[in-house]
Amino acid sequence: MSAIRWNRRSVLASMAVLSVGAGLGGRTAIARAAATTRYTMTAFTNSSDTDLYVYESEDAAHFTLLRAGAYRPAAGLVRDPSLLRHSDEAYYIAYTTAGDGHTIGFARSTDRLTWTHLSDYPVPVPGAEAAWAPTWFDLIPGYVGVLVSISQGYGFRPYLIVTADPARPVWSSPIPLAGIGPQRPGHLGYIDTAVVARDGSYYAFTKNESSKYIELAVATTPLGPYRFIGTGDWAGWGTPREGHCVIELPDGGHRIYFDAYTEKRYFYSDSHDGFRTWTAPVELPGLSGTVRHVTVLPEPAGTQ
Repeated sequence: MSAIRWNRRSVLASMAVLSVGAGLGGRTAIARAAATTRYTMTAFTNSSDTDLYVYESEDAAHFTLLRAGAYRPAAGLVRDPSLLRHSDEAYYIAYTTAGDGHTIGFARSTDRLTWTHLSDYPVPVPGAEAAWAPTWFDLIPGYVGVLVSISQGYGFRPYLIVTADPARPVWSSPIPLAGIGPQRPGHLGYIDTAVVARDGSYYAFTKNESSKYIELAVATTPLGPYRFIGTGDWAGWGTPREGHCVIELPDGGHRIYFDAYTEKRYFYSDSHDGFRTWTAPVELPGLSGTVRHVTVLPEPAGTQ
């Protein structure tokens, strides 16, 4: 199979058929319509960055353990595991394999509990010295993408790679998100970028590696150019913070989970006004101090 030929123009063409208001993972309309919702969390922990932990919740706050050590790669780490449910009904994780190098890992499961390694993929960015926090990006019709934070030795910026089939991926060439990267000489750039679509715009939640705040940028296309609308402690979450995940709640609001990693605490915070204001952070009950860099996936209760 040949590599996918992908550029900004082809992304814009695909976006013409995207429904306005789609959310992260493309499943928020289903979640909202369901009477109840099941939330699956994947994480690594303070005690192990080589084992995948899987949790479940009915209210997106109180999670119970489904399986500890659900997956351990033969080599390397399983940090920052990002969770996707694809149209083939299987689950996929993308994860950081090492603190340095330019390789990210992938695994697949049909039940969330037993995982099979798919591949370790060297992201082809020239001069890449680190590839961190690959995050699923399911906002382009007919394709699945991964946003990955890449450093070429002078600060991080997010790149997007896309494929038609995560089970047998042929990845496109990486495309940087315009407007998110080192802002000036000596700036460390941005990591952990996650994009949410809302009301025809694309909102990028991304950690400023110099200030250690989670900041917010917006664009009219998924590749940008992005402009920052929330910088510094704009949301009242404090610093240093990272490892964030944003989901839509059944009432149409949004919840962000984030890692206060130097304190070994994990928090969540909600917004119900289009990301303008957020509730005071609340520690994740029972798991604050244990989990690191979580992903939470909403699905209708009773999903097999």
